[in-house]
Amino acid sequence: EITTRLVGSEMCIRDRCDRAHRNYSDVTLIAVSKTKPVEMLSEIYDEGIREFGENKVQEMCEKMEVMPKDIHWHMIGHLQTNKVKYIVGKTSLIHSVDSLHLAKEIQKQAIKHDCSCDILVEVNIAGEESKFGTSRDEAISLVEEIAKLDHIHIKGLMTIAPFVDDPEDNRQYFRDIKQLSVDIAQKNIDNVSMNVLSMGMTGDYTVAIEEGATMVRVGTGIFGERDYSKANYDKIDLHRPYVDDIILVSPTGKPMKRELDLIDVWFDSGSMPYAQIHYPFENKEALDSRTV
Repeated sequence: EITTRLVGSEMCIRDRCDRAHRNYSDVTLIAVSKTKPVEMLSEIYDEGIREFGENKVQEMCEKMEVMPKDIHWHMIGHLQTNKVKYIVGKTSLIHSVDSLHLAKEIQKQAIKHDCSCDILVEVNIAGEESKFGTSRDEAISLVEEIAKLDHIHIKGLMTIAPFVDDPEDNRQYFRDIKQLSVDIAQKNIDNVSMNVLSMGMTGDYTVAIEEGATMVRVGTGIFGERDYSKANYDKIDLHRPYVDDIILVSPTGKPMKRELDLIDVWFDSGSMPYAQIHYPFENKEALDSRTV
């Protein structure tokens, strides 16, 4: 079943490339494998997939340990500065750099590891309060500042478009960020390339390809729906002081509120928020089993 969905996704990409008069080889399919077991990743690895995207540092590092070493790992989720040290030098591309503060930490860790780091600047092209990313107006100045960091190489832009029922509703946003990438490229900033445009997910990647995406991030379209109700998701009291950062989302995955991103919260069928806890915590015992 996974293989069938993978083949279907690849056929859709090829079809949209043909419609847009683009080469199929110009678009990279990133298999978004967050929350999925290694067995599923191995299944599509055997079908030739080498580009995998993860949202959480710990989950990505755990999978890196057991998966083949020729995989290109993409960090596509929000990245906290205190987690940067675990992935610098190990990822093919960090898609979600949205501040100079984060970029400076990547620079610091890259120097420590004696390596360079390829990144994308994340732009909140639709201006959604629930999303991370620099604003469209501030994107160029942020690119100019990050470009001064010699252990970081800007390869392009990334965006997460709104969750919509009709992918056509996101076409203008994809056009806007494509134009932004063109505008940045025309400035000929040292240490900046705009060859990569990471945009489009399962629900809208076909439109994104028509508007210039060079990387599409497909999870559900390959692996199937995610089940966030499993027992390994701890229930916690979100008002406790040790819970700094939360994202609230609906059962369909649509963000409803955003603070930061230390834990992820989902609603079960009874509309009670559940949280996925990423260990280790300094004080794991502090996490109780109460719901909100």
